[in-house]
This record gives sequence, structure tokens and C-alpha cells, in this order.
Amino acid sequence: MLKTLELLNKSKIIHSFKELDFKQGQDFYFLKCFATLRDGTELHIREYISSTEIAYAYHWQDAQGKLISRWDNAPHHPEIKTHPHHKLVPEAKESKITDLEDVLNEIKKALPS
Repeated sequence: MLKTLELLNKSKIIHSFKELDFKQGQDFYFLKCFATLRDGTELHIREYISSTEIAYAYHWQDAQGKLISRWDNAPHHPEIKTHPHHKLVPEAKESKITDLEDVLNEIKKALPS
């Protein structure tokens, strides 16, 4: 969780962010937060990390709520080579992106300079 918050704090593409939910146990954490990017788009972040499981969803949308891209590892789209990891744009595509750092780098490339 600390790594996620550090990434949000230091990223030059993040204007602001808010933690919406956080739970922590001996060997897990769950974090849900919302970030506004410098261009007004939004990134919704959900991470569950334990000693045996990683579940994530990074949902990037425009200011009107329209999907730009979503990276997650929900176990659907078995036809994709990188299953369960995939990217929705809005159709499902292969994705090797599995963490927030890579998502922020991908978004940074897509944003106007």
C-alpha cells in the first residue's frame, strides 16, 4: 500500500488523489482510491495483495465517466494469451501491465505533453 501511495504522491501526472477504503491484516491489504489526473481524467484504483493472491483493477476514464482504458486481472477473457491479465479499451486485449507503476507510465505516454 505504501508503494501505491508513494507512486501517486510523486507522479507528475496526478493532480490529486483520495483514499476511499483501506483494510489491512497480518498478511494482506486492500486499497481503493481515486485520482484526478492533470488533464482532468480520472483513475480508479483497486488493489488486494496478500501472501497468496494479487487482484487489481486500474480504471482510467474521462471526466464524463467514459472508459479510456482498464487494466485488471479478473479471471474472464480466457481467450487472451496474457489471461487473466488484460486491458479493456473497450474491447479486451492482451496486457503485460500488472501494477500501478506500469499503468502510470502507460497513461503518461498517452497524455499530451
